[in-house]
Amino acid sequence: MADNKPVKDKWLTIAGIRKEAKRVRWPQWKTKGNNPGIAQNTGEVLIFTGFFAAYFVFCEFVVTFILKSMGIGA
Repeated sequence: MADNKPVKDKWLTIAGIRKEAKRVRWPQWKTKGNNPGIAQNTGEVLIFTGFFAAYFVFCEFVVTFILKSMGIGA
């Protein structure tokens, strides 16, 4: 009787973890070619978040002004 069991992966060993860590494509800090780096992505996210925060604050001021002019609210 032949054993046709699949060979287990040895990834849960120190050697397997090192091998897997070498396969990972770690992101670069600065932009290289067409690939944006971490710094560029972070800057874009911060600008985008700041823009929408200002937009929502502006919208809240407009709605508050409209409600106060109608006599609703304090």
